[in-house]
Amino acid sequence: MTVATAPVRVVIADDQTLFRSGLERLLADDARVEVVGLAANGEEAIKLVAKLKPDVVLMDLKMPKMDGIQATQHIAQSTPEVKVLMLTTFESDGFVLQALKAGASGYVLKDSRVESIVSSIIAVKSGERVMAGSVGNLVVGMLTGTNNRKELYDGLTARELEILKLIAEGVANKQIAFRLKISEKTVRNHVSNTYEKLQIQDRAQAALYAVRKGLVEA
Repeated sequence: MTVATAPVRVVIADDQTLFRSGLERLLADDARVEVVGLAANGEEAIKLVAKLKPDVVLMDLKMPKMDGIQATQHIAQSTPEVKVLMLTTFESDGFVLQALKAGASGYVLKDSRVESIVSSIIAVKSGERVMAGSVGNLVVGMLTGTNNRKELYDGLTARELEILKLIAEGVANKQIAFRLKISEKTVRNHVSNTYEKLQIQDRAQAALYAVRKGLVEA
């Protein structure tokens, strides 16, 4: 006699009401999963996890009040038995690393097929790590060293990345030159090259890029 397996209990956390409710309806058609709660931000997700003790949280990255990475970190520390599967439109390597460092068990894209999302939910429930193909290849490449650093950061050299991080930390060109023991003119040249490669115009955009790529803390 076959023993029926209990469905995986899932909480969906996403600030877009239409996406959140739409995904709930799609998942309702699969008996292997059961949506037990919906959250519109990271704070709500944390409260639902504490109350409902789901098996898996489908967690969006960018949400108001508290984003998905902060919420994931809290859940991983307070209820490590609850797995978090990041569900997002972003493929940035910085976001991948931040999510994994925060304790996420997986990372899938919002345009994935429902069957793939269900399979990912079941996989992380059983203790596996799951990542979308392109994201997974990126992370594996970063961990094994097979990815060229320039490919990850839009062609920036190691020196340009070093200067970009200092810019994001609010360090002026003169101080950057002093720290790196190079001329201020050389710093300006590197900054100009960086702006051209990233197609940005100012230090604020440079800082935003650095945060988005996980080079500095937000």
